[in-house]
Amino acid sequence: MKKGVFITIEGPEGAGKTTIIEMLMERLKLEGYPAISTREPGGIEIAEKIRRVILDKENKAMDARTEALLYAAARRQHLVEKVLPAIERGYIVICDRFIDSSLAYQGYARGLGIDEVFAINQFAIEGMMPDATFYFDIDPVIGLDRINRDNGREVNRLDLEGFDFHHKVREGYHLLCKRFPNRMVKIDASQSVEAVFESAFDELFRIIQ
Repeated sequence: MKKGVFITIEGPEGAGKTTIIEMLMERLKLEGYPAISTREPGGIEIAEKIRRVILDKENKAMDARTEALLYAAARRQHLVEKVLPAIERGYIVICDRFIDSSLAYQGYARGLGIDEVFAINQFAIEGMMPDATFYFDIDPVIGLDRINRDNGREVNRLDLEGFDFHHKVREGYHLLCKRFPNRMVKIDASQSVEAVFESAFDELFRIIQ
């Protein structure tokens, strides 16, 4: 592998992204691939500080456009400070969320417009799109139930939104799968953890081999 690969993992709340990313990293390292995992918003100090502002449950007055701009700002810093340097060094970079989260959550579910939020983020990422995006699809009822049963998981401001919001997020992702069929791979996240992992790894291996 001469150059790095940029893979993003997307999905509604409770889709199991974190668990699968950990399993993918373990397998990649076992097989000798240079790889790192990271997350959005976050991954580096500045972006983690922005994350705390965005997801703070006390920030109920946050405007939807403010939210979208903060995500784009965190994304920009994370990209230039961590993602791009790793790709340039030939690493496989697996990122928990990227631009599609903004398109689904703020663009569609918040009603700001997918194209409008895409434009904001194009300024931030300068055309740097993932090589592939694995979308973990799950009914919001199941996903939120998983969150409620996981005492160790961070509960953030977005988790506290109503079911209507989370259903719109899922609808937004489905629209994105149709809009970017060559990049986005839809995986049924209601399956067992093992089945989801195998589906994700098969797709990943197809890309990196």
